[in-house]
Amino acid sequence: MLLKKAYKRSDKMNPIAFSVFGLGIRWYGIIIACGMLLAIVISSYTSKLKNVNYDELLNMILISLPLAIIGARLYYVIFSFGDYVNNPIEILNIRQGGLAIHGGVIVGLLSSFTYCYRRKLRFMDYADVIAPSIIIAQSIGRWGNFFNQEAHGGPVSYSFIQHFPMFIQNGMHIDGTYYHPTFLYESIWDLCIFFILLAILKRSKRSGIVIFSYIGLYSVGRFFIEGLRTDSLMIGPLRIAQVVSLIGILSWIVFIFYYFRKKKQSAT
Repeated sequence: MLLKKAYKRSDKMNPIAFSVFGLGIRWYGIIIACGMLLAIVISSYTSKLKNVNYDELLNMILISLPLAIIGARLYYVIFSFGDYVNNPIEILNIRQGGLAIHGGVIVGLLSSFTYCYRRKLRFMDYADVIAPSIIIAQSIGRWGNFFNQEAHGGPVSYSFIQHFPMFIQNGMHIDGTYYHPTFLYESIWDLCIFFILLAILKRSKRSGIVIFSYIGLYSVGRFFIEGLRTDSLMIGPLRIAQVVSLIGILSWIVFIFYYFRKKKQSAT
């Protein structure tokens, strides 16, 4: 049985930044867009570290990005279909959130692989270059969840939440209860991964290590953070994000084993 746990909202946070001709422009969309733009700017730098063609990379991004957004939405809808079965037009409404990063990454990488295959480009080189951009966009994008008051964890005491800045306390004070700011935990974790990936990209000459490190490191953090959340996408008793994270960690371990084994063989 597919189901999704519900979470409460507060009337304290205003998710609308401003209005244009009566249409509310939400902070969620603005923040997601800013994360994407920064990701593109950073990719112009990382492409030089790996010596890949930036024009080709930009073409790949412009093709993969909208497909990734569609993938993120479809992934979310599939695992929470009960919320849309009686009102399917809401599937098109992403202004209030409902984008699953795992779906976006999977579709984005598949479309990038297809582009590289058709253009006869080394996919792993381009994947390594784009990995830091993906994770920094995720780090920024989590703040869109903050303004939507979603992707938070379970209830916490004031003695716990008081150690956070006041605006975090206010944002996580929902219907009289304080909640774990899990969006913040993941944002900070993603930012740390960003700097780690940049360091690996600068030092490593072998292809694939950066993108697989992204998959593995992100999956480690997401597995534990997901366990705190109250809005997890579920299939039966399992949290989908944790299952996917375990697959990501396993693939990272297998690649690292293969990577160092091949490196050792090259040295002998």
